[in-house]
Amino acid sequence: VQLQASGGGSVQAGGSLRLSCAVSGIIRRLNFMAWYRQGPTIHRELVARISSDGTTFYSDSVKGRFTISRDNDKNLVYLQMNNLKPEDTDVYYCNAIGIYSSWEAWGQGTLVTVSS
Repeated sequence: VQLQASGGGSVQAGGSLRLSCAVSGIIRRLNFMAWYRQGPTIHRELVARISSDGTTFYSDSVKGRFTISRDNDKNLVYLQMNNLKPEDTDVYYCNAIGIYSSWEAWGQGTLVTVSS
């Protein structure tokens, strides 16, 4: 299974970006898809997650500003990021987990930079 993330970039505070992640390869019963972020000194933080039935979870720091969605037919996951803040600056990683956590895969990071 391979994950390919795209959509990172640089914006000013208050701006928006949309991240995309495509899952390819032999995909057996994909369940959760998620976005994490990681700065230089802290652990990888779960930003948002969506299950195969559409149930979502957001970290408190992004709730109300970010929206995760997925296209099950195309094995795509998106992260719409609005009202971005400088503290959202990080490398963002997409993640996919198979049913019963039978497998897990990570995409390469994509850098999001928010300037004040």
